[in-house]
Amino acid sequence: MPVEVEKLVGLVEEVRGGSRLRVYVKPESPEEKLVLEGGELVFYTSEPPVQGRANAALVRFLSKALRVSRADVEIVRGLRDRVKLVRVEGLGPGEVAARLAEVVEER
Repeated sequence: MPVEVEKLVGLVEEVRGGSRLRVYVKPESPEEKLVLEGGELVFYTSEPPVQGRANAALVRFLSKALRVSRADVEIVRGLRDRVKLVRVEGLGPGEVAARLAEVVEER
């Protein structure tokens, strides 16, 4: 079931030229999805956490969900951690939250 936009607005921060959000990544999962769990965004991917594969899957998923190019989605912190800080160029927090609401599941 899709999540309400209001629940996502507080998770997206405005930065100069775009937005920023925190995503917890769970690699080697059976399916690829973005879930709101305990007030945090959690990205499940089948990719392993080696050679940047899980990071690439996150960027690919977010760029598709947000309808922006991959170049507009950048992991700015946490490349080697499970918790990623992701910058989205060119979209404000409200727009990011609205577009994510179309794909985020809630647990």
